[in-house]
Amino acid sequence: MRSTVKYALGLALTGILSAGPAVAQAKTEIEFYYPVAVGGPITGIIDRMVERFEAEHPDIDIKAIYSGSYQDSVAKALTAHKGGAAPQLAVLLSTDMFTLIDEGAVVPFDPLIKSDEDKQWLQSFYPGFMANSQTGGNTWGIPFQRSTIVMYYNKDLFKAAGLDPEKAPANWDELVETAKKLTKRDANGNVTQWGIEIPSGGAFAYWLFQALTTPNDVLLMNPEGTETYFDKPAVIEALQFWHDLAYKHNVMPQGTIDWGTTPKDFLEGKTAIMWTTTGNLTNVRTNAKFDFGVAPMPHAKKGGSPTGGGNFYLFESATPEQQQAALTFVKWMTQAENAAQWSIDTGYVAVTPKAWETERMKKYVAEVPSALVARDQLEVAVAEFSTHDNQRVTKVLNDNLQAVLTNSKTPEQGMKDAQREATRLLRAYR
Repeated sequence: MRSTVKYALGLALTGILSAGPAVAQAKTEIEFYYPVAVGGPITGIIDRMVERFEAEHPDIDIKAIYSGSYQDSVAKALTAHKGGAAPQLAVLLSTDMFTLIDEGAVVPFDPLIKSDEDKQWLQSFYPGFMANSQTGGNTWGIPFQRSTIVMYYNKDLFKAAGLDPEKAPANWDELVETAKKLTKRDANGNVTQWGIEIPSGGAFAYWLFQALTTPNDVLLMNPEGTETYFDKPAVIEALQFWHDLAYKHNVMPQGTIDWGTTPKDFLEGKTAIMWTTTGNLTNVRTNAKFDFGVAPMPHAKKGGSPTGGGNFYLFESATPEQQQAALTFVKWMTQAENAAQWSIDTGYVAVTPKAWETERMKKYVAEVPSALVARDQLEVAVAEFSTHDNQRVTKVLNDNLQAVLTNSKTPEQGMKDAQREATRLLRAYR
């Protein structure tokens, strides 16, 4: 009898001990790829947000993996997907949407959106950001790290050149005349200060190009991502203007200008004006030793800029439990208070109108009114360039833009060559 009791107690004790690890394993784990592509302490900000989220949601464990540039991140994510080891969630470029769909790597968020609260949340984002997030009646990306291109200018250098520091150039003609006054040369004719720098090297040339084509009232692709319009006259005209800034007006360095060094040149006073992402706003605010301004893209025929930046994507590797956990995390990251703080900490555009109505954001824009420029520019913003087979099509465009800016092709020849090759690449998708 005693041995029977001991046996029964032993079974009970074994059950209790084995239950301990089972409870510990009840956490839902999410592997989360995050790109680091812009200056500033972004990783620390993400770490703190993840820590706060996990404290509020002890049943969810977020494993943030910092995966390099946007290009590195999508390559790693797709490689992991093909190898059966994809993350469950990632922030990747909004323009990667068609590629991720074509590769079967991601699933839409719509099947998870069931409650009225969820539906209201999905409808709360700025329409300009959803243009690169939805296709075919489905929502594939949730806006998070989003931006537009804005014009930063050094007010101190404006004053030194006899220009009104509160009046940024509003159109292309004013941009040329202002940049001429801001370009300085030494006694030997060597430039010591450029009037303007527009990045053209690396992967983002196409995006900066859209800051010229959009004001010139022309789009580079159709919404379905199956056609490009590179050889339209207004596109060629916009590229001619970009080329002329360096080779005709002599207010910008000839050749390509690196994306990463442009903010450095601006902060060091080597250029008086730069075009770059609003995601650099906090970096500039933190490091500029001078008074600076932020302005929208100068007009040609109209105003406008492309949107940019990254979306949350849900990978097909996620189990139903992980999908729900990922949705919880994404909703938390984009709720008004958190989206507002993210915008304040980084300079990216808060992705919902509600975020701009929070007290912390109202206080912030009262102190930093330049933060409103990117938000207000959303009214005339267009979708960032994105097509099927996006990496190859974008490379074709970038290569030809850079060929023009290094003077090895004319704008007309470069855009005709780009259009011919893009048409070939996209033929299968039409």
